[in-house]
Amino acid sequence: MNTRILVVDDDPTVSEVVARYLERDGHEVECVGDGAEALRRALTSPPDLMVLDLMLPAIDGLEVCRKLRERWPVPVIMLTALGEELDRVAGLETGADDYVVKPFSPRELALRVRSVLRRASGAAITGGTGVLRDADLVVDVGAHEVLLGEERVMLTAREFDLLAYLMRNPRQAFSRTALLDQVWGWSFGDSSTVTVHVRRLREKIEADPTEPRRIVTVWGVGYRYEPLEGAA
Repeated sequence: MNTRILVVDDDPTVSEVVARYLERDGHEVECVGDGAEALRRALTSPPDLMVLDLMLPAIDGLEVCRKLRERWPVPVIMLTALGEELDRVAGLETGADDYVVKPFSPRELALRVRSVLRRASGAAITGGTGVLRDADLVVDVGAHEVLLGEERVMLTAREFDLLAYLMRNPRQAFSRTALLDQVWGWSFGDSSTVTVHVRRLREKIEADPTEPRRIVTVWGVGYRYEPLEGAA
């Protein structure tokens, strides 16, 4: 696979176990123990994916993810403590593509890494090729690129998948559970994951995120994509 993964955790035992499993999957793994060093390494030589613990010395995981997102769309899987829902939501809001709750199975993490990398490459539910258009919004699935007018929109892998899936199924209402299944590939999970990703997408593609016209809420159900008038 020849992919580079940066594992960021201040617990050497956790880092060692995670690295061992990821190396078995064919990844090249580098481990660092604090947020400042992780940010320096990631910005100097961006990895293909970062496994990022939330609680870190120097700079915490949320700030690392936030600063990383300002410069580079590196996929991020965040490690969070059991039961800390607010932390998981905060991680997703800062741009994390996925999260795994501690204590976790290294095998589960390896599968999540594989899934996020597949989506980041554009080879997942988006179908690999094709261009989706809605007025001034253009989603090039093959290039994994989104344009709004003349401006490029920076999306995470999960945001891209969610947008492409909704645009491929216009005017069809989906529950959060259905979107978790179809976009994330989870048969169960925290539905706030979908809520946060929808909020972030609206901030990036809607003229007024507080009054969305494209990704609309269907009360009591979930969300649907409503093409703008005059869309191709």
